[in-house]
Amino acid sequence: MARRRALHDTPFIAPALAAELQARILSWYAVNGRDLPWRRTTDPYAVLVSEVMLQQTQVPRVIPKFTAFLAAYPRLDDLAEAPLHDVLRLWKGLGYNNRARRLRDCAAAAVAATGHPAELPRSAEGLRGLPGVGPYTARAVLAFAHNDDVAAVDANVRRVLTHELGLAIDLGTRALQMVAEAVLPRGRSRDWHNALMDYGALLLTARATGIAPRTRQGAFEGSRRWYRSRLLQALLERGPQRLDQIAVELDVTPGVAAELVDLLARDGLVRRDGDHVQVA
Repeated sequence: MARRRALHDTPFIAPALAAELQARILSWYAVNGRDLPWRRTTDPYAVLVSEVMLQQTQVPRVIPKFTAFLAAYPRLDDLAEAPLHDVLRLWKGLGYNNRARRLRDCAAAAVAATGHPAELPRSAEGLRGLPGVGPYTARAVLAFAHNDDVAAVDANVRRVLTHELGLAIDLGTRALQMVAEAVLPRGRSRDWHNALMDYGALLLTARATGIAPRTRQGAFEGSRRWYRSRLLQALLERGPQRLDQIAVELDVTPGVAAELVDLLARDGLVRRDGDHVQVA
């Protein structure tokens, strides 16, 4: 293993080292790779749905939701025209509900840009112009849908590259991206990213390597996010409610209930009319 490099170094990856890493991980993947539903399609829309769902959510929870979501909204056009209320109902159980709203907004933006049938942009810049699509998601869509020679670095990819190449644990994002691009096997981006993700998820886990994610989720139950989730689910299940009803439902003061409503309203998930609140 190479020596650990300093935070601000730009690591040089020898071609021979890159080739050895590629061969070893792709060989492992050929035997141990997971069969996941989003790996059976190259539809850019389906890939985008999977990537948004997988943000901060474990694979076993995503599998049934991904299948149900595409059954309900098989095309961008279908999602763009769907009421947010219905999209959020289908999203229940995945958490981080503003992801569902942003995904619907992406579909609407694609329809507005390309008409019917809608298509996602073919470039990273175009994809990043859609609501809620950041650098990683844009690159992931290009890699998994189109097999483009782009490097997408998520937590698993970062952990594998850091461990296998002896990189500094706190290596900067830009330098890490350069490393990922240097070891990318041209013409095999789709297989390579799937392999890296499975290698990190199944073999080089955070526990096994001691390499923790850059960010960690805080405790969920009792958190502000937990209360927001309960509030939104109450509105989805029982329809519009008054602020005093929400306060009783959540066992909080009316002031806290109002703050929670305002937070959801800023995310575009609910709408408040005086003391009455409903899903946007």
